[in-house]
Amino acid sequence: MCLAVPGKIIEIKDNKTAVIDYIDEKREANCSLLDCKIGEYVIISNGMVIDKIPENEAIESLKMYKDAVKN
Repeated sequence: MCLAVPGKIIEIKDNKTAVIDYIDEKREANCSLLDCKIGEYVIISNGMVIDKIPENEAIESLKMYKDAVKN
């Protein structure tokens, strides 16, 4: 099983590489499958943006993730 943690797009390079902010870490992912915009929350699989999720759902998921990591 895989845990998908949402990340926020903070930069897009060459219209196909998104820089994703994951709480305390930044990673790059290919976003050529979807029309990605800075500020959107996304789910990544194998280095590809595979889905966008609403901001309120992403924030709720991140809160639950942070709470689980603390315990």
